[in-house]
Parts: sequence; structure tokens; C-alpha cells
Amino acid sequence: MITVVGEALVDLIAAADGRTFTAHPGGSPANVALGLSRLGQRAVLGTRLGDDLFGRMVRAHLVESGVDVRALPAPTADTSVAFAATDEAGVARYDFRLSWDVTDLPPLDGAECLHTGSLATLLAPGAEVVEAAMRTAPTVSFDPNVRPSLSGTPEQERPRVERQVALSGVVKVSEEDLAWLYPGADPAAKAAQWLALGPSLVVVTLGSQGAHAVTATRATTRPGPPTQVVDTVGAGDAFTAGLLHWLSTAHLLGGAHPRIAELPATALDNALDFANAVAATTCSRAGANPPTLDELGSVRDLLP
Repeated sequence: MITVVGEALVDLIAAADGRTFTAHPGGSPANVALGLSRLGQRAVLGTRLGDDLFGRMVRAHLVESGVDVRALPAPTADTSVAFAATDEAGVARYDFRLSWDVTDLPPLDGAECLHTGSLATLLAPGAEVVEAAMRTAPTVSFDPNVRPSLSGTPEQERPRVERQVALSGVVKVSEEDLAWLYPGADPAAKAAQWLALGPSLVVVTLGSQGAHAVTATRATTRPGPPTQVVDTVGAGDAFTAGLLHWLSTAHLLGGAHPRIAELPATALDNALDFANAVAATTCSRAGANPPTLDELGSVRDLLP
């Protein structure tokens, strides 16, 4: 079982006219839980959802795919909303209306991994609750998923992000996030520097160019498969779900993440190729709509 903690919300995605919006269930952690469940993992999502029109839609969407949704206690209850518009390449930009004021998390008993990040590790007061849980989980997976419109300056955010990287066993970060946090820095070099903070695996997603991974014993870059992109909403979250599913199948979570350094080159390549394929499939359709294991076809052969 993998426990995911973080925001679930509605993405209102603008059409080409900029005036018509389509509602899609979203939220980075919720998307990861959805992706895990569709791949066959037992996924628990601790989140904040209102008993309103959007909240009922999001909950039904997640439960339909098998996610165990657990509403976290919070003083406010309205379901959060993100407005999204995509550019000519299908890359999304966001404007948020949300809060993250949870006061407690689901118990981690039986969970082999806690995955979190995004707004759940950024927004007070709930971020403090989440960070406390990161200190006790057997394995922590972290995706900073930086949101500049809700953050301070890069100089203000770096200490927080680096502190949370140091609490994690597995870190996934996009090259866009690194470019904002460390303007002009080489993504591969920064991944190696983050690895030195304590994680066993740091992966940088490179958009259509695939992903780069570094462990204590090796580094590798794997290309993404050719894809007809509809939009990139949820692509990074789908990648995270694919990566965690691969690591779980290899019995490298549950406190066993230090053994990731022992992975031979072929196995590490397979992990990235599997995660890249999950993300690419998500990019080929609208919204955060990750694939099931059956939809991946022969890609399933990359699993250990």
C-alpha cells in the first residue's frame, strides 16, 4: 500500500477561445494516487475535499478507479479549484483558488511509502503537518512540483525544498522546477547535489526528452517515447505513479530504498522507461487521465 497525502481539486481547463472551461478532477497528489490505483497498486489518498458539487465529482472519479479517499480534518471545507490554460505545445499554466489547512493525516500503518509534495508541502498551516509525517514514514517519495504563483522567491523556497528533499528516499522533480529554483543550473548536476542531501534516487523529468536519474552508483538518461501530445496536464504525476509502481514491484520501498543504489543499469533504465511510458500515455489524452496496466501493453514487460 502507498499512502499519498496532498491536494485534490478541480482543474478548469480553458478551451482555445479562452472563455470556455472544461472541468477535470486533478491535484498533483490526487493524480499520483489515481495513477497508482489504475496500475494495480492499493493507494490511500489523504486529502481535503468539500461536500459540494466539485468535491463529489472528484471523490467519485477517484473512487471509481479504486482509490481509498480519506478526507482530512480541516477548519474549512470548500473544494479547491485550479484554472489551467495550455499553450501551442500543450503545456499547462495554472491559476489557483485553494487552501491547505489540514490538521491531521491518516495513519501510515501498513504503508510501504508516503508520497507527497506540491501544495501539500508548501502551503501553511498544513505543510507543517505533512513535513512531520515525512520524518516518520518508512520511505518518502517527494515531488516539489513548484507553483511560482503561490510561492515566494526562489531564494526563499530553496531552503524549504532542500529540507524536504533531505527527508525523502525518492525524489522526482521537473526540469522546469529546477530552472525556477536554480536559474541557469544544469539539471543533472543539481540532481547529483540533491542526492548528496540524502535521497537514494533523484529523477529529473525532461518533458518530451524523457528523464534523467541518479543514484549513488550510476546515472542514466532515457528518452521519452514518441507521443501525439493533447496536453501535459498530469504528466509528471503519471510519471511518479509509474516510477513508484516499478519500485514497489521491485520491493524497493518500505524502508528498502537504500538498495536502489544496487540496481544494475538495465533495471534503472527499465524503471525510467516504464515511468516515461505511463506519462506519455497520459499526454496523449485530455486532462490527468493516466493509463491502466492493461492499456500499456508490452510496456508491462519492463516491470521486475
